Amino acid sequence: QVQLVESGGGLVQPGGSLKLSCAATGFTISNYVMSWYRQVPGKEREFVASIWIVASNTNYAASVKGRFTISGDNIKNTVYLQMNSLEPEDTAVYYCNARQIANYWGQGTQVTVSS
Repeated sequence: QVQLVESGGGLVQPGGSLKLSCAATGFTISNYVMSWYRQVPGKEREFVASIWIVASNTNYAASVKGRFTISGDNIKNTVYLQMNSLEPEDTAVYYCNARQIANYWGQGTQVTVSS
């Protein structure tokens, strides 16, 4: 059974850091393009970052480049999103996505950046 479970969200002050995790079961993350997306109420879900582990390829949205880092652990079958220098505009529900022929989503984890 394919499952993506996100964790690590929470409340952080502006300028702070959080590390999100996406634990995958039922498939091998290195065979998929693994991505993080985020969504705020009333807006479309937007791309944040992606990684294709076998190709050592990463991509980032312009709004997070230089502040966020995506990585993967093949042994733990888990993808991470290290978020530094967080801004109030980063507040959203963050979703993990796995894409190959099929497309899978996690349930999301809330990130709130506020003083």
